[in-house]
Amino acid sequence: MDLLNHPVWNALTSGWSALAEGDARAMRLDPRYGPFGAAADDSDASRAALAALAHADDELWLVGRDAVTPPPGMTVARQAMLAQMIAPRRVPGRTVASEWVELGEADASAMLELALLTRPGPFRSLTHRLGRFVGIRDQGHLVAMAGERMRMPGFAEVSGVCTHPDWRGRGLAGALMQVVMQAMLDRGETPFLHAYAAHAQTIALYRTLGFEVRAQLPMMVVTRSTSE
Repeated sequence: MDLLNHPVWNALTSGWSALAEGDARAMRLDPRYGPFGAAADDSDASRAALAALAHADDELWLVGRDAVTPPPGMTVARQAMLAQMIAPRRVPGRTVASEWVELGEADASAMLELALLTRPGPFRSLTHRLGRFVGIRDQGHLVAMAGERMRMPGFAEVSGVCTHPDWRGRGLAGALMQVVMQAMLDRGETPFLHAYAAHAQTIALYRTLGFEVRAQLPMMVVTRSTSE
């Protein structure tokens, strides 16, 4: 469970290592895949290295201890507290039978369009390549999806969960999450996710799927100071 205390760093040094930029002091994910970054430790050298990885025209998302104080020369764009939840087992009951489909490269533009409309979290042009995604279509249009993001030894993150506003209230997101979760459990991984701690309704939904709050972690989005 200690890996989840510093999730971005541990993803960057394991499941995301082929997509990471930086060195032993600090790393960030290739910005085409996502805006996440992390420092190896709290030293001044590591924090400065993390700041150096920030692109002038982009945000850097920090989670956990990296999000307590902004790196030198960085400006806080927004911050929040996250509820980190884990699901050691899937609660049965929600199914979508044969309705769900595997999503791939041919669906990339539709996935990005749905994510930008519903804003489930940071979703970039290549985020869909971070893991397996499944979805539901209606008359050829993607109306709901869920997938994988961070991965580290023994753990995989459920992410990219969203439903088109016209299709909400039908349990599609929860059903797709269970498809994703079951695949993780079948691989011997424990599913985890991050939700805004203030969103009690969302957390209550995730509890019905077998998730429980493990910890609360700060989240901070930073940008380069305008004075630079």
